[in-house]
Amino acid sequence: MKLGKFPTFFLLMALAACAAAIFGALHNQLSYTVGPDYFHSLKFAQFAIPPEMSPRLGAALVGMQASWWMGAAVALPAFAYGLLSVPNAQSYLAAGIGAIGLVIMLATMAAFAGLIGGLIADATGLLDASLTPPEGVDRSDFLRAGFMHEAAYVAGALGALVAFWPIRRARGLDLRRAG
Repeated sequence: MKLGKFPTFFLLMALAACAAAIFGALHNQLSYTVGPDYFHSLKFAQFAIPPEMSPRLGAALVGMQASWWMGAAVALPAFAYGLLSVPNAQSYLAAGIGAIGLVIMLATMAAFAGLIGGLIADATGLLDASLTPPEGVDRSDFLRAGFMHEAAYVAGALGALVAFWPIRRARGLDLRRAG
């Protein structure tokens, strides 16, 4: 079944949102492991997770709710550009899936870098003068999980630029094939 470019655009946007939601759910499994109090004292209340829910499921739901929109927001500029500039819908789809994969890889690497940063900040007290956890949240949990979350968001935002690379490449390949 061949898709046109407009259906491909909407499919890619949905895939980006779903990929970000899955990333958020999985990311929060690790960040819950290294910082459970961050969730119990802060995130579960912020996202209205009922206390009787399994904390792992609650962390996954927080991740999904906090991330799906980021996938769509990050993808929109590159996918809109691709809709207008990539001549072939199949090339556009392949490039869009590649862009999603690149952004997920970038966010994953950043989350691990954030975890390392949080561990260093926790062990050294380096940022204690300028970074104070919210009232009632364990300092160590806040630093570890919080750094992971912030690093993933920063990488996601940078991913809006990285996502252009496979789209531009597909455009160039299509134009060379046609020319």
